[in-house]
Amino acid sequence: MAKYETMLVTNAALDEEATAALVEKFKTLIAANGTIDSVEEWGRRRLAYPINKQNEGVYTLINFESAPEFPVELDRVYKITDGVIRSLIVAKEEGTPAAAGTEEK
Repeated sequence: MAKYETMLVTNAALDEEATAALVEKFKTLIAANGTIDSVEEWGRRRLAYPINKQNEGVYTLINFESAPEFPVELDRVYKITDGVIRSLIVAKEEGTPAAAGTEEK
């Protein structure tokens, strides 16, 4: 099992219940194909640039472990789901420090 991190930006025009349902859908999908390590709700934030005429989005960060084939399927589901503005899935390297700047000198 490999470790991954995914950032999900959903449409800020959705109400809180719809956003929570969308995030829960992806958490269920990830849990069915691996294990979720942590979920961080970053909330509503201003986008760096407009995306589809949207200036704000709701950010969610999910750390998980799964088989190497699963992130491709997760990305496909992100792309076909209404309400998802942007998504990113990154493989975490083994031995990477938990936070930047925590290395000893």
